[in-house]
Amino acid sequence: MPNVAVFDAAGKKTSTMGLSDEIFGIEPNQSAMHLVVVNYLANQRQGTQSTLTRAEVRGGGRKPWRQKGTGRARQGSIRSPQWTHGGIAHGPKPREYGFSINKKVRRLAMKSALSDKVAEENLLVLDGFKMDAIKTKEVVNLLSNLNTGKKTLIVLPEKDETIYKSARNITGVKTTLVNTLSVYDILNCDTLVVLKDSVAKIEEVYA
Repeated sequence: MPNVAVFDAAGKKTSTMGLSDEIFGIEPNQSAMHLVVVNYLANQRQGTQSTLTRAEVRGGGRKPWRQKGTGRARQGSIRSPQWTHGGIAHGPKPREYGFSINKKVRRLAMKSALSDKVAEENLLVLDGFKMDAIKTKEVVNLLSNLNTGKKTLIVLPEKDETIYKSARNITGVKTTLVNTLSVYDILNCDTLVVLKDSVAKIEEVYA
């Protein structure tokens, strides 16, 4: 069972906490994590790009010149792809880039990402962090006390507008909830700061 240190808001170690082997102590599966990250990025693509084909470009109703006798190459329409302002051949059209992944693979990737952070000692458990007012400086001081990296992901057990609004203006800092936690966000951060209540919820969901 992997053990991690539990810190308070002042950055002092208060205790240690045992984590579930099934979630935080497995051998990370690189293939599963890669597949889920590719899927996440593909789903972010809008796929709204569109070009006009020769059938959609305005004009070109008549033949530019007669077929023979001019000395020039034969042409059927001034909106053919080889003409300036003509249609685009094989251009992009609106499409859906997303694809589905097996649920077991998603769960394996999540467990692998969490286990990877624990193995690299980049997962910090925070005990009882509450804010009475929106103050960015308090979050800055917290992260400074915890000595986090440039990119930090804070996992909250439930929606907290005060913490969210206090942290959203800090470069490299992102907050998320347990139910919206993604493999991409975990792998994209240098330090994963998880509130103590969030750990229990993660183990409950992925056990």
